[in-house]
Amino acid sequence: MGDTKRLSMVLWIVQGLLALFFGLGSGAPKLLLPVETLPMPIPLPDLFVRFIGVAEVLGALGLVLPGLLHVRPGLTPLAAAGLVLVTIGATVYQLAAGQPESALFAAVVGLIAVFVAYGRWRLAPLRRSSRRAALQPAN
Repeated sequence: MGDTKRLSMVLWIVQGLLALFFGLGSGAPKLLLPVETLPMPIPLPDLFVRFIGVAEVLGALGLVLPGLLHVRPGLTPLAAAGLVLVTIGATVYQLAAGQPESALFAAVVGLIAVFVAYGRWRLAPLRRSSRRAALQPAN
């Protein structure tokens, strides 16, 4: 197995874990639960918390769906980059709230998202399906 294939496999595993975390563990509760019942109370406006939840769920979907469906695979590094921005905001917020351990967790998750963004952008980019390319009309 070549280095690029091995790296791609590692990236897929990390993408899946990040998608589970952002989609189900972090984003969905912000969308589905009343804000006051969230595991860690977030003293931010309800609409902003919902916006963060939407960004996290869409980012999670963007980590896996383009590669699985072979449609617009260039969206995967963009989704990872968007999640990096979300984690930067979370890190700053947690530091301001005096919760350095939560800030450290957010920073580590952000660094993992940086790895996926760079990995899928430069090291092992996802490609469109050759089957789909064969179905495209010749110009």
